[in-house]
Amino acid sequence: MKFELEETLRGEPDEVLLDDLRRCAQVLGRDTITMAEYAEIGRAHPSTFQRRFRSWPNALRLAGLQPSRSQIGISDDGLFENIKTLWINLGRQPRYGEVKKPRSRFSAGTYEKRFGSWTKALRAFIQWVNADDVDSPADATETARHVAARPLAGIDLAATRPRRDISERQRFRILLRDGFQCRTCGASPLAQRGIELHVDHIVPWSKGGDTTDANLETKCARCNLGKGNAFDA
Repeated sequence: MKFELEETLRGEPDEVLLDDLRRCAQVLGRDTITMAEYAEIGRAHPSTFQRRFRSWPNALRLAGLQPSRSQIGISDDGLFENIKTLWINLGRQPRYGEVKKPRSRFSAGTYEKRFGSWTKALRAFIQWVNADDVDSPADATETARHVAARPLAGIDLAATRPRRDISERQRFRILLRDGFQCRTCGASPLAQRGIELHVDHIVPWSKGGDTTDANLETKCARCNLGKGNAFDA
């Protein structure tokens, strides 16, 4: 048996990534490609495109390809947002039989047509959720490489600090990690109506805390307000 090292495109220039996107679309004989299709035949991970180009549709546009849409004209992002909402409302991973109206905007069949199966749709969704993970080693490596390649003169060191705002995808990750419960008192909207959950910094941004998964936690509105007063004291 011959062992070979699998090729990846991590750290390659943007145009190399876009060329591989075009190649895969050509293999399919189409002017577009979905994340799930690229994951099967591409040389990079789909999330690499999302980190590098901010979104899958933007990567397609830069490659000169058409947006990947289903027969009913819904984008991948739209389908993933629906899974995120469904997951939050259920407080757990949605099951195949639960992906239907009125609970879900789209049927399980819509996901099967787009991704091949509900399981593959969930895998693509997880890739989408984790695409802006600032804790990702790959993301940190790419950021460090780009900074290192720039001349020292004129670098704004403050600009290299991770973002302050918590993205909707990151917020979902934290809620999921914390079981949709307040980390202080255990309150959850799954058990009691009227409970509002926030995702906030453990060490406040103003005091040097970064917007990383490790420095974020779920708090109910009441406990989050109390935490804010304690830090301001």
